[in-house]
Amino acid sequence: MSDLRHRILPPIFLSENPKEAGFCLWLLHPEPSSRPTTREILQSELIKGLQELFSEELSSSIDQEDAESELLLHFLVLLKEQKQNNAFKLVEEINCLESDIGEVERRHDSRNSLVSSGLQNDYSFQKDIMPLKKESSSLEMLPSVSPISNSNEVRLMRNICHLESAYFSMRSKLQLSETDAPTHPDKDILRNRENWYMPQKNEEQPKRKDTLGTFFDGLCKYARYCKFEVRGVLRNADFNNPANVICSLSFDRDADYFASAGISKKIKVFEFSSLCNDSVDIHYPAVEMSNRSKLSCVCWNNYIKNYLASTDYDGIVKLWDASTGQEFSQYTEHEKRAWSVDFSVVCPTKFASGSDDCTVKLWSISERNCLGTIRNVANVCCVQFSAHSSHLLAFGSADYSTYCYDLRNLRSPWCVLAGHRKAVSYVKFLDSETLVSASTDNTLKIWDLNKTSPVGSSINACSLTLSGHTNEKNFVGLSVADGYIACGSETNEVYTYYRSLPMPITSHKFGSIDPISGKDTEDDNGQFVSSVCWRGKSDMLIAANSSGCVKVLQMV
Repeated sequence: MSDLRHRILPPIFLSENPKEAGFCLWLLHPEPSSRPTTREILQSELIKGLQELFSEELSSSIDQEDAESELLLHFLVLLKEQKQNNAFKLVEEINCLESDIGEVERRHDSRNSLVSSGLQNDYSFQKDIMPLKKESSSLEMLPSVSPISNSNEVRLMRNICHLESAYFSMRSKLQLSETDAPTHPDKDILRNRENWYMPQKNEEQPKRKDTLGTFFDGLCKYARYCKFEVRGVLRNADFNNPANVICSLSFDRDADYFASAGISKKIKVFEFSSLCNDSVDIHYPAVEMSNRSKLSCVCWNNYIKNYLASTDYDGIVKLWDASTGQEFSQYTEHEKRAWSVDFSVVCPTKFASGSDDCTVKLWSISERNCLGTIRNVANVCCVQFSAHSSHLLAFGSADYSTYCYDLRNLRSPWCVLAGHRKAVSYVKFLDSETLVSASTDNTLKIWDLNKTSPVGSSINACSLTLSGHTNEKNFVGLSVADGYIACGSETNEVYTYYRSLPMPITSHKFGSIDPISGKDTEDDNGQFVSSVCWRGKSDMLIAANSSGCVKVLQMV
C-alpha cells in the first residue's frame, strides 16, 4: 500500500486486470485536478459494468430461489398425493378386512345355529339348510380350530408381511369379475377324460370360487404343520460317494415300493416300510436293474403296477418290468441326453419323454416307434401329463418358458407360460386348471390355465410366486400332493409350500454323514437335495441328496 502513492501496482494485477488497473491509476493521478470527479466515477464503464454484474447476479439469485421454491412445492404436492393414495388404499384394505371379518362371523354363526338348533336330523329341513351348508363349507367351523399356540403366533408374526401380501392379492382377484378376466377360448381340454381313466373317490370336483375360503384353507394348512420329522433313513453300504447322486424318485401305484435312479447307472427298488424300521442296519434293494449310462429320470406306471420307464444320458428311453428286474423295451429316437419321462394317468399305455435335442417324444407301450414329436426352440428339461385330460401335456424349457400342448395339435402350443428368468427344470399339475413350475431362478410359480391365451406368452396367468429355497444350477426335485408342494434346495434342505401361500410352510436340513463315524454333521460339504417325492396324498415324502442319502420325512 505504501507503493500506491508512487502509483506502483502489482505486476499480476496489471496483466490480468488492465481496465481496473487503469481506473486505479486514474484515481491516484499525481495531479489532483486530473483525478476524476464523482460524476465521472459513477458514469465510468467500470462502475456501470459492476452495477450490471450485480444486477445479473441478483436476478440469477432470484430465479434460482424461484426454481428452488417450485421444486419444494412440487415435492410437497407429490408427497401429499402419495399419502392421499396410501390413505385411500388403507381405507379400502380396512373395508375389505371389515367385510371379511363380518363374513367369517356370519358363517360361524350360521354353522353354530345349525348345530344348536338340532335340525340336522330332520329331513324336512334339509332342503332349506343345504344351500347354507354349501356356502359355509369352504370355511371350517371356527370352534373346531384349536387356540393359537405361542409357536404358531411367532410363525405368523414372522411371516405377517408374506401373509398380508397373499391375502390382499387374493382379495384383489375376488374384486375382478369373471367377465373381466381373460380366459382361454378352449378350456374343455382341461377336463377331458377318456379310455383307462377311473375317477377316484377323493378326486377334486368343480368348486365354486371362494377366495376367502381358499385363503383360510391355506392359513389352516400353514398352522397345522411346523416342521419335518425323520421317520426313516435309507442306510446304504456305500454312502457319501459322488457316484451315488440320486436324480429321480418315484412311488409305485400303491405306494408300497419306490424306485431311485441316478449317476450310479442303476435303478434300485426299495420297500417303503423297510425304511421306517430302525432295527435295519443296511437296506438292500428288493430289485436292482443296471443301465449302460447315467440315469436322469424314472417313473412308475399308475395302472400296471410292475411297469416303470426311465431316461438316460444317451437319450435312450426304456421300459422295465420291476417284478423280473428286466428291461423289455427301449426307444432310441432321441439324438441327445433325455432328461425326463412321464406316464399318462388317463391313458397308462402312453408316455412322453423330453430331451436336449429340443424335442418331446410321445410313445406307446405297444408301439416301437414314437407316436408323435413336438419340436421346441430350446432344450426340454421336463415333461408332465395332466391327470385330468387325455390330451393335455406340459413341459419346461431352457428358454425360461413352460409350454402346454393339445396332443391333437402338435404344430403349435395350446399356451406358453412366460415369467421365469432362467430355465424351467420341472412342471407339475396341481389340479386340472393349475400348474406349478420350478426354475433355476430360485422360484416356483403357480399358473392359472384358465387365464392363458392361445396367442403369445401368457404372462398374466401367473397367480403366485413361491420363494425361500435356493436353486441356481442343479435339478433339485419337485413333487405335489393335495395342494402341498415339495422341492429341494442347494442349501441341502427340503422345502414345503402350500399352493396359496408365497412362503415355505417348513423345511428340513439334510446335513452330512461323516465318512468315518457315519454320524450326521452340520457341514453339508456343498451337497444339495437332488430329488423329492410325496407318498401319494399324504403328509409323508421321501427325499434324496447329492451324497445318495434318502430320508423319509413327515410333516408334523
